[in-house]
Amino acid sequence: MPNIKSAKKRVLIGKTRNVRNKATKSDLKTAIKKFEAAAAEGNRTDADGAYKVAVKKVDQAVAKGVLHKNAAAHKKSAMTLKLNRIG
Repeated sequence: MPNIKSAKKRVLIGKTRNVRNKATKSDLKTAIKKFEAAAAEGNRTDADGAYKVAVKKVDQAVAKGVLHKNAAAHKKSAMTLKLNRIG
C-alpha cells in the first residue's frame, strides 16, 4: 500500500478506471456476440441492427482508450465481411 498521498490517489484512480474499462469491454463483447448470433442465423434485418450497435460500441471503446484503433478497424472489417456474406 502506498504511503505518499499522490500514490494513494493514483491507486484510487486506477481502480475507478479499471471498473470503467471492464464495463466498456463487457458491453463491446456483448454487442459483438449479438451480431455474431444474428449473422449465424442468416437474418439480415437483425444482423443490420446488431452491426450498427456493435460498430458504435467498437468506436466508443477506441475513444475511451480500451481498444487500439487498428484492432477496432480489424473487428469492424471482419463484421462487415460477415454482414456482406449474409445478403
